[in-house]
Amino acid sequence: MRSRVLCGVAAAVALLATGCGSGGPASKDAGPAAATSPSAFPVRVADCAGRETVFDAAPQKIVTSNASSLEMLLELGAGDRVIGTGFPPGNGYLPPDVAEQGTKVPVLGRTVIAKEKLLGSGADLYVDTFGAMAMGGGAMGGPPSDQEFASAGVKHLYLLSTACAAGATSAKTDLAEVEQDIKRLGAVTGTLARADQLVAGMEEKTGRVGAALAALPADQRPSYFFFDFDAGTKQPMAVCGRQVANAVITLAGARNVFADCDSDFKPVSWEDVVARNPDWIQLGVRNQGSEEENRKAFDAAEQFLRTFPAAQGLTAVREGHLLRIGSETTTIAGVRNADTVQQIARALHPDLVKDGR
Repeated sequence: MRSRVLCGVAAAVALLATGCGSGGPASKDAGPAAATSPSAFPVRVADCAGRETVFDAAPQKIVTSNASSLEMLLELGAGDRVIGTGFPPGNGYLPPDVAEQGTKVPVLGRTVIAKEKLLGSGADLYVDTFGAMAMGGGAMGGPPSDQEFASAGVKHLYLLSTACAAGATSAKTDLAEVEQDIKRLGAVTGTLARADQLVAGMEEKTGRVGAALAALPADQRPSYFFFDFDAGTKQPMAVCGRQVANAVITLAGARNVFADCDSDFKPVSWEDVVARNPDWIQLGVRNQGSEEENRKAFDAAEQFLRTFPAAQGLTAVREGHLLRIGSETTTIAGVRNADTVQQIARALHPDLVKDGR
C-alpha cells in the first residue's frame, strides 16, 4: 500500500524539531522535549500542514488505519485501547510479544475502513498511517472531512514519517521521523516512558551498525534495489529517497539506486533498473501468513529475476546477491525498521557487521 501526500512537509519537519506550536504554560507539545518528561496533558500534535490537534486526556477507544500504527500502539502498551483496525496484520506478521493481543483487535476493514464504519465505530482517535486515501470506494464519498471527524468526536492523528513522505523536500537517511512518531503516540497515549525505551532500543541497534560502517568509504557502499514483487513485475515500483526504506537502506551501508526519484514511490521501467545495475536486490515480499508460504513467495520472486530476460544480466542476479527480507519492516514505519537495518548490513558487510555490531 502506497502513501499519499497530505501537503508540504517543511512545516512538519520544523514541528518535529521544535515541538507542535505554542501553548499556554499548562500545555505540552509532542516534540522531542516531551519525550523525556512525565506524561501530562494537554498534549498538542500537528499534521503535515502544521494544523494542531489537542488532547486533554489519553484516548480510550482507538482505531488504526493499518498494521503499522497498530503495531506501534501494541508495543507502547496501549493495545488494550485499540477497538479496530483496517489492513489487519496477517498471520505471523506481528512480533511474538504482541501477536496474541494483536489478533484480538476487531477488523473494521480488510483494506481501507469504510467512512461510515469508521465514523460510527465509537472511536475517540483515528491513527492514520498514510493520510488522505479514498475510503470504501467512490460511492462512499472519499475519506471523512475534518468536520465529519469532529462531529463524530474522533480526533485524527497522522504518522508523519509516512503520511508526509511524498511531499518531503529531501531524502530520508535516518529513522528520526519514525522515532518521533513513536514518541508522539507515546505522548498522546500517556506511554512516554515506554516510547523512550523503544526509541532507545532502535537507536542502539542502528548506532552499532553506524559505528561498524563509519570508516567505509561512500564508493565502497554497494548499490541496492528494493524489488517490490507484490506490486507487480510488468513495471517495477521503486522506493525513492523520501520513503522510509531509503533510510533503512542508507543506514545499512548501501546506496538506493532510486534515491533520486522525486517521490516516495514511483513506477519505473526495467530499462531503468538495468541502467542502474544494482549490486544487491532485496526481494520485497509481504508476509504470506506462514514460513512456508513466505518461502514460496520469495522463491517466486527469485525465479522471476533469474528467468526474466531484462533482469538475468543484472549484477545482483548473476552474483546471487538476492536478500529475502520482508517488505513491511522495510517500507512501513515501525520499531522493526532498526532490525531490518541490521539484517541488511550483516548481509552486505559481513566482515564489518556481525550480529548487528
